[in-house]
Amino acid sequence: MTIKDQARLMKLDSSKMAAVSLETRNRVLAAIAEALLVNKDKIISANQEDLKKAQEEGLQPSVLKRLKFNEEKIKGVVDGIQDLIRLPDPLKKIQLKRELDKDLVLFRESCPIGVIGVIFESRPDAMVQISSLCIKSGNCAILKGGSEAMNTNREVFHIVYETAVREGLPKNCMIQIEAREDIGKLLECHEYVDLIIPRGSNAFVQYIMENTKIPVMGHADGICHVYADKDIDIEKAVKIIIDSKTQYTAVCNAAETLLVHRDIVEKLMPVLYQAFKEKSVEVRGTDEIRDVIDCGTATEEDFSTEYLDLIISVKAVESVAEAVEHINRYGSHHTDCIITENDETAEYFMNYVDSAGVYRNCSTRFADGYRYGFGAEVGISTGKLHARGPVGLEGLCTYKYKLYGNGNIVDDYAKGVRQFHFKDIDV
Repeated sequence: MTIKDQARLMKLDSSKMAAVSLETRNRVLAAIAEALLVNKDKIISANQEDLKKAQEEGLQPSVLKRLKFNEEKIKGVVDGIQDLIRLPDPLKKIQLKRELDKDLVLFRESCPIGVIGVIFESRPDAMVQISSLCIKSGNCAILKGGSEAMNTNREVFHIVYETAVREGLPKNCMIQIEAREDIGKLLECHEYVDLIIPRGSNAFVQYIMENTKIPVMGHADGICHVYADKDIDIEKAVKIIIDSKTQYTAVCNAAETLLVHRDIVEKLMPVLYQAFKEKSVEVRGTDEIRDVIDCGTATEEDFSTEYLDLIISVKAVESVAEAVEHINRYGSHHTDCIITENDETAEYFMNYVDSAGVYRNCSTRFADGYRYGFGAEVGISTGKLHARGPVGLEGLCTYKYKLYGNGNIVDDYAKGVRQFHFKDIDV
């Protein structure tokens, strides 16, 4: 069966998926969590095959770290599923109730998007998170993971799918595609697929956007900034900067550029540089930074680079306004943070930085659906239409209008026989 044939069947089943009760969806998720734990040895064994192959092929340490799916990570995704179960139903929420006439009432109600294709990188935990979110939000899913994690993804998908169907979901609730050429075939399914969410490099996301008629939601690079203002607590600042850069380097919400107010360069940088050295972070600084610490030179290219590694570029700036200008110019509109004890300066930064996440005095690593209390995420959107930031349950829903009448016809209103009176009713 071709991918287009599978997508067509999935589209037909998407209305059945949308009608599945919250009780059933939560029961399915609970069964998946249990099945993952029961089959953890099989999953880890498959993951060892992927890791061995990846090491033989000389893949980067950042990729290997994402690829590893051990008992701790399995427990983490199971905990995420349990959190997801506890979240309220995102479907059938009444967002608007308006009486157009005494016997003509309009409702706006949340509903699933329908059929979503998600293409994600070499993180087997993403397979669990994405499929779980689609189940909870009533969406059918076409899942394409990175080839480096093929064995792990295949094992995980089999467990998730077999459990979901056994517990009551439609047969065509989800499919997995594996071959790279299948991506092109998926992009041709605009009659049946409602949304594509690509997770990967800037070049990859651009390729997806340029080669499909299907709406695309996602982000390209994760060039995140931390701005250390002149009014800071040095100890607090070092703690936040180190966490933003080193807590997990191979992710899109890790800091890549540090901006430092000129007034505190001599006070902050020697202390911070020592902390960077203890974490094996390579620092690349502008001239003003290099006058204070013995580091490499930051170039124009560095400020546009997502390292995904233990490297950070550092630049001195004159003011919060210059910091904001730099971030809006070089950043990827993902997540950016200011460290300051000055409320006025903080508000300027929070209001003028044009990013999906703007933080004060906390690590950029908080940009995550799980840490936002969404249960998990299918990715982070840096666009401004439909969903922005970590995309959880609400980002996987849209809405429909339901109009209830009693023989009402437009001609009566056009001729003045009847009149609209538009009365909003609390919901």
